[in-house]
Amino acid sequence: MSGSTPFKMRLVHLDLKGAPPKVSYLSEIFPLFHDLGANGLLIEYEDMFPYEGHLQLLRAKHAYSPSEVKEILHLARQSELEVVPLVQTFGHMEFVLKHAAFAHLREVALFPNTLNPHEAESLALVGAMIDQVLGLHGGSPWLHIGCDEVYHLGEGAASRRWLEQEQHSKAQLCLSHVRAVASHVLARHPGTTPLLWDDMLRDIPKDQLAVSGVPQLVELVLWDYRADLDIHDKVLLMEKYRECGFPRLWAASAFKGATGASQALPPIEHHLRNHAQWLQVAGSGPADTLQGIVLTGWQRYDHFSVLCELLPVGIPSLAACLQLLLHGEFADYVKSRVESFLGISSLDITDSVRQQHPRPCHASQPAPAQLRGCAAGGEQVRDWLVQPLPPQAEPHPPGHGPAHTARGTQLSSRQPPQCRQQSPEKEN
Repeated sequence: MSGSTPFKMRLVHLDLKGAPPKVSYLSEIFPLFHDLGANGLLIEYEDMFPYEGHLQLLRAKHAYSPSEVKEILHLARQSELEVVPLVQTFGHMEFVLKHAAFAHLREVALFPNTLNPHEAESLALVGAMIDQVLGLHGGSPWLHIGCDEVYHLGEGAASRRWLEQEQHSKAQLCLSHVRAVASHVLARHPGTTPLLWDDMLRDIPKDQLAVSGVPQLVELVLWDYRADLDIHDKVLLMEKYRECGFPRLWAASAFKGATGASQALPPIEHHLRNHAQWLQVAGSGPADTLQGIVLTGWQRYDHFSVLCELLPVGIPSLAACLQLLLHGEFADYVKSRVESFLGISSLDITDSVRQQHPRPCHASQPAPAQLRGCAAGGEQVRDWLVQPLPPQAEPHPPGHGPAHTARGTQLSSRQPPQCRQQSPEKEN
């Protein structure tokens, strides 16, 4: 199936930090993922993982149980999908640092999105999270350690003091923490290779990256969700990373969740163009430069944000993008294959669906999704819900700055929610 695609691994990203599906729903869509051409999953649990001991307060009210996680892994194996767990270890730490017990580990006291890399307890915390997640994912060949969008890096008091010494830089601070986290993974779980989002490393000089030791510890995931990404620039960036010593690189596209913080339905044409551009990037560099591609599907831009497109309404976009990757084009015969897989008569891929004018879902969408313990974004999927919305938690201060700026527009803490969501858990 993968003979015509340059991407040996094709991972579907399951973002569980909002509207997490029931295991019964995953049992229905995993075989479809496989049939469409996926051979792996990147599972971002966040607060849906059943943390134990002193980390138990990180669990959401409706977190999966250990037996449910094991069932998810079993279902993935049945559909020949390699599971790669993702644990945030630097930025996007809101679900951890919002709790009073860990608030002292914030880089900046007002904002719970960035971990203080100077505290020994910080590394112990993310190390414990990693150990518990990999404890239920024994034998996983990869672990994604996040480290994207570390917005307040270097802004804390300890960081400012450190930066004033011996001409230290924010790049050194970032690389030091990445090296420590990756070293923990390799020491405690020697069969697992850390993956890392690349955005914090893009502007670091090549010589500095090369001598940091990081290229020998991690595999970089280059993410870009634009429909008009700069192919030449991306090829040059890959060449830079390879010259720095990174042995393997990954790409990351998007099939939903990248075009607006409260988008209701994914603009399929946008995402098809994004994947077509990534195919050109893969074909413009040395063969086998890219180990694989992660098709990201963000549920919300950060822990405190409203929901954007949900997984069920993103299935047609995912199907089209996976088939484009496999066949190298989205000709009429590929479109017909997608329609056959989905059991629909016609797939509309034009970008007429906009955040300002959402259309109701039609029969072309997949079977009703059973969402676990939360309501969904808008009237379009209201009738699919099988569980009531849990009580609204008191709002927490949102992270400062845009969340994944390449995904869409900057969020505002004063923006009224345009869709109902599973509320972040209150501090214990």
